[in-house]
Amino acid sequence: MAIVATALSVATMVLSLAFISGFKQEIRSKLFSFWGHVHVIPYSPNASNLISPEPIIADWQLQKNIEKIPHVTDVSPFAIRPAIVNANHYMEGIQLKGISSKYKLPASIRLKGSWMDFSDTAYAKSIVLSQTTGSRLNVKPGDDLVLYFLQPGATFPRVRKLKVAGLFHTGMEEVDKDFAICDIRLLQRINGWLPSNINGYQVTLDDPLLSDTISMQIFQQYLEPPLTTNTMSQIFPNVFDWLQLLDMNARTLLIIMSLVAIINLAVALLILIVEQAKMVGLLKAQGMRLWPMMQIFVYHSVLIATIGVLLGNAIALGICWLQQTTGFLTLPEANYYMETVKVSLEWWHIVLIDVVTLVLCILCMCLPALYIRRIHPARVLQFK
Repeated sequence: MAIVATALSVATMVLSLAFISGFKQEIRSKLFSFWGHVHVIPYSPNASNLISPEPIIADWQLQKNIEKIPHVTDVSPFAIRPAIVNANHYMEGIQLKGISSKYKLPASIRLKGSWMDFSDTAYAKSIVLSQTTGSRLNVKPGDDLVLYFLQPGATFPRVRKLKVAGLFHTGMEEVDKDFAICDIRLLQRINGWLPSNINGYQVTLDDPLLSDTISMQIFQQYLEPPLTTNTMSQIFPNVFDWLQLLDMNARTLLIIMSLVAIINLAVALLILIVEQAKMVGLLKAQGMRLWPMMQIFVYHSVLIATIGVLLGNAIALGICWLQQTTGFLTLPEANYYMETVKVSLEWWHIVLIDVVTLVLCILCMCLPALYIRRIHPARVLQFK
């Protein structure tokens, strides 16, 4: 029973870290795939506001300088503009993200249909909606829709008719619910901008952990006011605060499971000592000291703990492999932004759990082993 309890505790801890790490990586990947890791935009007191009131002039030298920074994989200009989309007698308010022909949709974003055709010398006459918006408007690739752009001080909105080229799906409600992708030249015309006017640059990295470092490097070396840099954690603070809460849940679960494993082993050792009371009394009667006797039972408890830890690792790794292979554990995507539970195994997570569990168990085994002091040879060696 002690081996089973220890194995289940270790398996639960390993699975918890694997599932939580996989969940966090998947959420970050979805967010980064659409928005990159760092934005170079005009300063705004509200970092989450992606629409700057005034455009900036595209600086190709700045773009080249940023591209030369190690770990930067792509730098893309973008523009953002709100619009109202009308199709099949349905209307939705959306944010249009204008991109250039050099922008490549990340492979992690699913696309149904085709990409936009940028061959038109004016601007692409197509748009890529999210599947969420497409479902609400009851449109599919190849259908037509109408965009209304409200102009400050104008009596009537500006109207553009576009064709739905495709439907993308990130699984992130913050993206799928509010955003669509179009040609940046369309937004430049609607806004009355020059071809060199943009809202900012989207910088993509090969390592998300370097976002803060690269952001600070770009700001200090290449930018002048009013330009600044923002990372995704500054633009979407609610999402990253939510992910940090998961770390707290993981720590709480690890503490609880560690206590369960320790208590089960301590109880098992105490039962083992009580069952072998006559042997303890005989060893005492023959003059054996306390510490060598304690070592005997601690050795057995370490053996139980080691078997439990190894068995727990086998159970956890087996479930992780099965999940990665079959995806039998599913989630409601509307609530968790993914359809199946994602797994991310780090070898040092497993080693840390195993080592800490064994060390804590060994240290706590000394307490029940002290019960040997209360065993009196004269009482336990009595024969009836």
